[in-house]
Amino acid sequence: MCRKRALVATVLAPVALLAASHAFAADAAKAPVAAAQAPAQAAPPRKASPQQRAEARRLDPLAQAAFWGSEFEADAADAEAGMGLARSLRALGRNDEASEIATKALVSHPDDEALLLELARAHIARGQGFYAIEPARKAAAQNPKDWRPLTLLGVAYEQAERDDEAEAAHRQAIALAPGEAAPLTNYAMHLAARGDLPGAEAQLRRAVALPSAGIQARQNLALVVGLQGRLPEAEKLVRADLPPEQVANNLAYLRAAVGQAGAGRSWDAMRAGGGQ
Repeated sequence: MCRKRALVATVLAPVALLAASHAFAADAAKAPVAAAQAPAQAAPPRKASPQQRAEARRLDPLAQAAFWGSEFEADAADAEAGMGLARSLRALGRNDEASEIATKALVSHPDDEALLLELARAHIARGQGFYAIEPARKAAAQNPKDWRPLTLLGVAYEQAERDDEAEAAHRQAIALAPGEAAPLTNYAMHLAARGDLPGAEAQLRRAVALPSAGIQARQNLALVVGLQGRLPEAEKLVRADLPPEQVANNLAYLRAAVGQAGAGRSWDAMRAGGGQ
């Protein structure tokens, strides 16, 4: 019996060796294929071409958010993708998310001025100007001749209730760019918030006369004029840019605000949502 078992073991041993050799040969044959496949699996996701990115900038904010979100997911160190995603989220009113994306993008590019400015804008848009001060200051220090960080800094200081610093930053921005409407507009709204509606109107009239003025400057002028009780003039300004439905809404807000006691209270009512 032992001899039979030994014979069986002797017969089975070459079979096992043969099976093992076949398995090794199969593994060896697969190895070059796996090696060839490995680089393809490790390759980074393909990013959009410069032309595709240029086309994406012309899309609506929702489509831009989808495009730049995909690009940023593929490469979180891509400053342009981070900037595009943060800006499109802010345009959609998703300001908390915009600030988060800008913060993430700055990890790889801590000195990128465009990202610093976008982070400041996102914090201001979500009403947290205090957190916009540091990135705006850093951007201003990197490029002292750029008015954009200073006008953002002015708004940030205002939200942080640091009025004297806000005034100084706004004036510096205007001095650097007297031909730009944005710093004049921001300074005008700072004056309006302090109750100086005639001063705000004067700055806004300077702003709307400039080639760089847009709808925001003109509608802010309409607001300041209306808050001073000149509703027919305000209505004319509003109708120049807005469709009838928005005109009706804006005029209703103005009438409600003017119905409050005092210009300062009227401005506060407007900022709070029509005196509610």
